[in-house]
Amino acid sequence: MIDKRKFYINGKWIDPYASKDFEVINPSNENAYAVISIGSKKDVDIAVDASKEAFPKWSVTKKKDRIELLEKLLCIYKARWDEITNTMSQEMGAPLDWCSSAQTASGADHLEDFIFRLRQFKFEKNFNNNSTNYIVLEPIGVCALITPWNWPMNQIVLKVIPALAAGCTMILKPSEIAPLSGILFAEIIHEAGFPPGVFNLINGDGAGVGTDLSSHNNIDMISFTGSTRAGKLISKNAADTIKRVCLELGGKGGNIVFSDSHSEAVREGVRNIMSNSGQSCDAPTRMLVEKSIYKRAIEEAADEANKIKVDIASKHGNHIGPVISQTQYDKIIDLIRSGIKEGATLVAGGPDKPNGLDKGYFVKPTIFTDVTNDMRIAKEEIFGPVLSIIPFEDEDEAVSIVNDTSYGLGNYVQTQDKEKAKRVARKFRSGGVYINGNSADPGTPFGGYRQSGNGREGGDWGLEEYLEIKTICGWE
Repeated sequence: MIDKRKFYINGKWIDPYASKDFEVINPSNENAYAVISIGSKKDVDIAVDASKEAFPKWSVTKKKDRIELLEKLLCIYKARWDEITNTMSQEMGAPLDWCSSAQTASGADHLEDFIFRLRQFKFEKNFNNNSTNYIVLEPIGVCALITPWNWPMNQIVLKVIPALAAGCTMILKPSEIAPLSGILFAEIIHEAGFPPGVFNLINGDGAGVGTDLSSHNNIDMISFTGSTRAGKLISKNAADTIKRVCLELGGKGGNIVFSDSHSEAVREGVRNIMSNSGQSCDAPTRMLVEKSIYKRAIEEAADEANKIKVDIASKHGNHIGPVISQTQYDKIIDLIRSGIKEGATLVAGGPDKPNGLDKGYFVKPTIFTDVTNDMRIAKEEIFGPVLSIIPFEDEDEAVSIVNDTSYGLGNYVQTQDKEKAKRVARKFRSGGVYINGNSADPGTPFGGYRQSGNGREGGDWGLEEYLEIKTICGWE
């Protein structure tokens, strides 16, 4: 059993104030393999005090000094690449090869981009040539950063690095069911030589440490990635202290496949949703197919889903792993059964476990057709390898169906008509649009509309989240 009970506070690994053990489960075999501590309000207070004490000095460090530390951190991150990959793969079930090329790589890509952005970012500027007004961008203060289990290192980097670059101090609370990558990141921070108190790590659950952080008087900003339900609670907890709240929440992305799309459009859509075992907030879980190609699309989708292998995360190869936990597994299976009950047609997968994988949280790649947008599988975020296929008649109907959701994170369109693609992209009510399988580059803003959250992560937009704007009048 790996013992990771300590918290990283004020530059040291210390014992929790009130220890409460929590076992970390390997989703591939359901076995506990590590133990962490669940923090208390006292632990939060100690970490916040350390961050608050470190802020005055860190907030005025020179940009070149912050860049130097971030470059050192990047070098250490790359040197520990395999360790990061193995840690994430074990705790959240991503197969090793994909975990390295996608999960670990995304952290490095964002780190490199933030260093690039920081080099050119201007924290001070004249309002205009005819004015004595001067604009200063200053670090917002002490930040609470709460990260999810589905993209552990990606989300840690998207929050911690811009906060550091902006001159903020922080407390990181990773997901308690996938905490070891966060602990490893704290080790990298320490090895890079960041001053004590600038970065602190506490483990805990949302109801305890999450609530204590979001309601704390001495925290100036909270950045959270997770469920819409939890995001609403965080917003309410933060309201009394009027702190800044940045939320990256759930999604129910639509993928419109027109009859003039390229030949692999349907298969690519299936592979996209099944990637990470369907556990991505911007996954295109609703595929809308033009009626003239609907029958062909169903055959292709079912065939592609049946080709996707499911296996344990520790194996190399091109397969998907388990979902994260028993709770998540039960939710997914319940939604699959609801799809069958409500009259959707099951053409691939289903509620039974894959052959030979009775132990572990494994879900078959599942495809439903003849889905209507009022079914649970079309409305609720499943967060598993489940795709709903919906037929449509024309462009207006397709866009209307896609936008008929409380979410607005990522939507997709497949067509070889460039003008139609641009037209549809403008009509989508979402923070991101992906045309013909193109993906976002590091540094582009990521975030959603409506109940998919507020604020943006990545690039200059990600830096600006951690800055306050000051206007100085009469600057000579």
